[in-house]
Amino acid sequence: TRVNATLPPATIDGPTLSIRRFGVRRLRRNDLLGLGTLSPDMATFLELVVRGKKNLLISGGTGAGKSTLLGALSEAIPFHERIITIEDTAELHLDQEHVVRMETRQPNIEGQGRIMARDLVVNALRMRPDRIIVGEVRGPEALDMLQAMNTGHEGSMSTVHANSPRDALSRLETMVLFAGTELPSRAIREQMVSALHLIIQVRRYEDGVRRIETIAEMTGMEGLTPLMQDIFQFRRRGFRGKRVAGEFMPTGIVPRVVEELREQHIDIPLSLFTGGRDLHGFS
Repeated sequence: TRVNATLPPATIDGPTLSIRRFGVRRLRRNDLLGLGTLSPDMATFLELVVRGKKNLLISGGTGAGKSTLLGALSEAIPFHERIITIEDTAELHLDQEHVVRMETRQPNIEGQGRIMARDLVVNALRMRPDRIIVGEVRGPEALDMLQAMNTGHEGSMSTVHANSPRDALSRLETMVLFAGTELPSRAIREQMVSALHLIIQVRRYEDGVRRIETIAEMTGMEGLTPLMQDIFQFRRRGFRGKRVAGEFMPTGIVPRVVEELREQHIDIPLSLFTGGRDLHGFS
C-alpha cells in the first residue's frame, strides 16, 4: 500500500490522503495473459529472454503496471540464482530462495540516516549477485545500474517513468547526468545501447486494461542517435463496446538476441516473430 498525505498550506482547501492499494494476490504471468496485457507469443519470448539473462527496462506512465509486469517477468529467473532487489518501498515478492531485498530510506528530522538508491546499487555489486533488480530508476543510480549491466551483471531489470522507449532513453541520460558525471552525451548513449537489450513499453488504456504497447530491441548507434527496432506491437483498431479493440502483432523482425540465446542453448521458435496476427487476450 502506498500512502501520500498533505496538509495546509500545501493543500489550500484542507488535508488530503491518497491511498494506492495493491491486490492481496500477486498477479502472475498467466494472470496477465488472461487480462490481455500481452499475447502468449510475447510472454514466451520475454520468459526466454529473462532466462537468458538479457537486460530489460520497463517503461510506462504512472499506474501503467510497470511493477506488476516486473514481478511477473521475475518468475522466469532460475531458482538457484542470487537476486538483489532495490526499491523505495519493498513491493516485489519473488518466489526464488536466494533473494536479498534492499530499501531506500528518507532522512530523519535531523537530516540524518538517508539511504539512497545509488548507495544500495553500489553495495549490491559487492554481494556477488547473479541479478540486480531496481524497482524504479529515478536519479543518479541510473549510472551505476548501467555500469553494472555493462560489467557482467547480466539479467538485470528495472522500470522508468516514460511515455515511449525513445523517451525512456532520454530520461535515463538525464538521470545519469544527475550523478555529476562529465561524460559526454555520446558516451552515455553508448553505455545505454550496450547495457540494455530490450525496452518494454506499457500503458493503461482508456478501458482500464494495462497492455504492452511495444517490445523494442536496442540495435546500436547511428551518429549520436541510439537505434532500436520494434519486435512486437499492440495495434489498436478503435473500440468494441467499451473495450479498446486491437491486436498484439509481431513486426516480422527477428531480434538479434535470438542468435545470442541460441549460443546459450535457449531455442526461440522463429514462428513467434513471423506468425502473423495474434488475437489472444481480446474479447
